Amino acid sequence: MLTIFLQAAPESSMMPTLLMMGAMFVGFYFLMIRPQMRKQKQEKNFQETLKVGSRVVTTSGMHGRIAQIQDDGVVIETLSGKLKFEKAAISREFTQQRFPDNTAEDKK
Repeated sequence: MLTIFLQAAPESSMMPTLLMMGAMFVGFYFLMIRPQMRKQKQEKNFQETLKVGSRVVTTSGMHGRIAQIQDDGVVIETLSGKLKFEKAAISREFTQQRFPDNTAEDKK
C-alpha cells in the first residue's frame, strides 16, 4: 500500500500554462491597450488641427472660441474675457449643426 503513495506524479508540461498566459496578453492588448492608443492618437490629431474661430470646450468645462493659436497653447475667448489654455486642455469641439451661428437669422 505504501508503494502506491510513493509513486512519482506524472510530469506535466508547461505548454498549456504558457499558451493561456499568451492568450490573456493578446486579449488585454486588443481590449485595453490598443483602444487607448487609438484614442490618444485621435486626441493628438484633434489638438494639432485646431483652427482660429472654432468653438471648443476645455476639460474643465469652459466654453469659448479660439482667438489665437500659439506654440505653447491657445487663447480662448469666453463671455468673461480671453483666457490662455494649454492645447492638451481642449476636450472637444462644437459643431455648427449643433450650435448654429445667429448671424444667419440677423441678416433676414
